[in-house]
Amino acid sequence: MSRGIILYQSKYGATKKYADWLVEETGYDCIETKDAKVANLQNYDVIILGGGVYASGIAGLQFIKKNIGRLGNKKIVVFAIGASPYDEKAIMQIRKMHFKDELRNIPLFYCRGAWDEEKMKFTDRTLCKMLQKVVAKQNPDEYEPWQKALMCAAGQKCDWTDKAYLEALLKYIEEL
Repeated sequence: MSRGIILYQSKYGATKKYADWLVEETGYDCIETKDAKVANLQNYDVIILGGGVYASGIAGLQFIKKNIGRLGNKKIVVFAIGASPYDEKAIMQIRKMHFKDELRNIPLFYCRGAWDEEKMKFTDRTLCKMLQKVVAKQNPDEYEPWQKALMCAAGQKCDWTDKAYLEALLKYIEEL
């Protein structure tokens, strides 16, 4: 197996949990994206970035975008963590929005995270409540998968994290 590092940006803990599981499975080093330095990444063949999905963006992806020119010879993989169940259409929208130009060939994997309004920062909790009010006005039979998940999770404490979500990613890096 190649020498690798896992970079992660975790707001509420689900991404860190997945990063820790990846460390257990791969033996790779692990560091928070905020502490990563491009110069230190030169010692690695594989860079795996994990971040939560917030407003269709992936936390920490900006680090890769900003430094892709200096990481061009590295095998880069991204995994996103979200509260919604896996939805191919939503993943394709995220790819289309964020994986352009030099990022277009970076593989993207998805893992389901957690939901706990008590842990959410005031701003996140308020935005979610506002979004729930908007979605509640729609016909539930026509909800997108993320809307169903949002409405089902409202007021609940949910943890959908599962090592099984990492299987495809682990298989991919095994073949690098």
